[in-house]
Amino acid sequence: MIRYLLDTDCSIYAMLGTHPPLGRRLSNCAADEVAISAISLAEIVLGEGKGKPPDMPVVEAFLKVVPLLPFDEAAARAYAALPFRRRSFDRLIAAHALSIGAVVVTNNEADFADVPGLLVENWTI
Repeated sequence: MIRYLLDTDCSIYAMLGTHPPLGRRLSNCAADEVAISAISLAEIVLGEGKGKPPDMPVVEAFLKVVPLLPFDEAAARAYAALPFRRRSFDRLIAAHALSIGAVVVTNNEADFADVPGLLVENWTI
């Protein structure tokens, strides 16, 4: 059962191995406990198209290990119920986590602080 949803930055950190505490926490999770949202994938692919890391082969290898969850109707309804705020990628990720009852793993806790009922953990420290 998915317990944790990696936000975009933590997904990138995991792909690049740039934050050892994150890597250690991930290695202690069962294969079915951690996932990435299709919203994060969209943000990562958008950045990759602009020359930002990680490169697509790294992304594809990561997706073979970490499940990709589609943004479905339940996530869309959770998004519609959130107070409006810019930074829509973060709001969509928050809504996705709420819809599946998962904790968002992020190093940007402040970006999610005003989302009612959302659980957030920072594994990079």
